[in-house]
Amino acid sequence: MPRISHLYFKTAVLFLILGIGMGLNMAISQDHSVIGAHAHCNLLGWVTMALFGGYYALNPRKAERRIAMIQYGIYTAGVTLMVPSLYLMLLGNMAMEPVVAIASIITFIGVLLFAFVIFSGEQVAMTPSTPSYR
Repeated sequence: MPRISHLYFKTAVLFLILGIGMGLNMAISQDHSVIGAHAHCNLLGWVTMALFGGYYALNPRKAERRIAMIQYGIYTAGVTLMVPSLYLMLLGNMAMEPVVAIASIITFIGVLLFAFVIFSGEQVAMTPSTPSYR
């Protein structure tokens, strides 16, 4: 499996652990004011990163391209900045709003780079042919 797939899966699991921790904290405290941060952590951190890792695992030639590692760094930085700043903003610290906005833009750039990787026509994975049983 390509290195970037391992990185994405490991990072995704860290966000899963964080997301579950947020969910448990909300359940125990009966305060669900940070549900938006919880959702962003789970969907942008756990789910999307796992999907990115799976795509790169299925397309190892694209995973070897430099743009793939740049995309990982930008996307991961954006989500890593977004989740805690959104959490604090939802707790009432409105000074975090510009940080959330900047983190959202960084994350979006990471998504656009992933789209570029997907839509660039070179080096797509080969589909194994099904054996003929005739």
